[in-house]
Amino acid sequence: MSSNIIINSNLREIRVALMENNQLVELFIEHKANKGVVGNVYKGVVTKILPGMQVAFVNVGLEKAGFLYVGDIDVADMLGLDPEEKIVSVDDDEEIEPIEESDKPLRSNHHHIPIQDLLTEGQEIIIQVAKNPLGTKGPRITSFVTLPGRNLVYMPTTNQISVSRRIEDEAEKERLKNIVMDLKKPAGGYIVRTASQGMEKSDFEGDVNFLNRLWTNLKCKSENVGAPALLYEDLNLIFRSIRDLFDQGVQRLAIDNERDYKTCLEFCSTYLPHVADKIELYQGAAPIFDHYGIEIEINRALDRKVWLKSGGYISIDQTEALVAVDVNTGKYVGHSDPEETILKTNLEAVKEIVYQLRLRNIGGLIIVDFIDMTKEESKEAVSSALSLALKSDRSRTNILKISELGLVEMTRKRVRESLSQTLCDPCDYCEGKGFIKSPTTICYDIIRSIERIGANPMGKKSVEVEVHPYIYDLLVEEESASLQEMENQYGVHIAVTVNAKLHQGKYKLHAD
Repeated sequence: MSSNIIINSNLREIRVALMENNQLVELFIEHKANKGVVGNVYKGVVTKILPGMQVAFVNVGLEKAGFLYVGDIDVADMLGLDPEEKIVSVDDDEEIEPIEESDKPLRSNHHHIPIQDLLTEGQEIIIQVAKNPLGTKGPRITSFVTLPGRNLVYMPTTNQISVSRRIEDEAEKERLKNIVMDLKKPAGGYIVRTASQGMEKSDFEGDVNFLNRLWTNLKCKSENVGAPALLYEDLNLIFRSIRDLFDQGVQRLAIDNERDYKTCLEFCSTYLPHVADKIELYQGAAPIFDHYGIEIEINRALDRKVWLKSGGYISIDQTEALVAVDVNTGKYVGHSDPEETILKTNLEAVKEIVYQLRLRNIGGLIIVDFIDMTKEESKEAVSSALSLALKSDRSRTNILKISELGLVEMTRKRVRESLSQTLCDPCDYCEGKGFIKSPTTICYDIIRSIERIGANPMGKKSVEVEVHPYIYDLLVEEESASLQEMENQYGVHIAVTVNAKLHQGKYKLHAD
């Protein structure tokens, strides 16, 4: 599958688009005024320990303290074990992607040692950010530091060699493991990355030397600075994309910023000389994302409803707890057999759902409501198609079988904020609910509020109501009789005035 990386870089932001067969499949955005901190290594100070939750808060110099779960603590380091004894459980199919973030404890608490026995308030520790701050939450942090290179991820706190789960050939896995074992330093472990398939020993030597030197410098710096302090800052989005996305299937990288283009060439000449000739400077008249049709796809990816070619559609609703995807036949009515119509719509929806999850970067718990199928073979066909389509997804997923209600429960590793969270803010009108009270409902709320004032024995003699222009028209034209009746019943004077600055769903009452 041929791929291209398209980069739009300016003073405000960096946008990286990964295209496969000329279709946008993944989008990464980094605002320069609000650069992420995932992958950064800090020397921090433990400020608070919560034994009841088995978590600690660590000041790393950011606006909010970092959140450290007991399972993310390097127990061997805290207990002062020899580097050769520092072994943690890392699945053989695990690959740590620096461009991604974890949404759950990086490691479960297998050691069963309480956090209060591992840390003390005021203690200084080295940690790495695993997840950016989100909303009111501080960054998710871990003391298991990982330093990514092109072919390897160095894990100085472990003593194990693992291979990416995306390398499926067992013979190749074993070959790569043996190569890295020969190069391995006495302390530390490695994860062999997907990009290393087919590489020889000489291709790993540079990574091993560079990553060990980086860790040595980092440790040296930590001994000479006070906490909190930044010890290591991960590469910016452009260089991370070159390092993490530039595999053998990438035909070219096009970038529209001349300064960044030259920097990319320098970076590649040092670390990735074999890809330097695939980097080109885009000099077209139209903006680069317009030229490749990416801008249109981004706007479409923010829509709630996505139409299928057959006339059916899927709707995507994101809540705090989960994401719900609903499949509907829409305009598609089929020919004769309803089961065939439903199966065709569900199978078409499978491809679009996987594409949208990847493009929108939707993670966490996902519930897909397929159209009900009566035949078991139809359910099996849809389930198999979903599993097959998800193989192209770089994020790890877990799927359960279709339930009797036609629902599929699945999880997708949350790698960063979703596209809508990155590009959008909650609506000022609906406050993120997706709907607001109707003008008629607002009018009735106002009338009931006036009635409460009028019915009070100590009530006022006049009431002034400030409303949005649209509500004013409705009150004056359709509810004037109700207002007149209340004036007569309660002996109050009611005045309605316009305030164009008011939210349509809000109003102000002044009683004298």
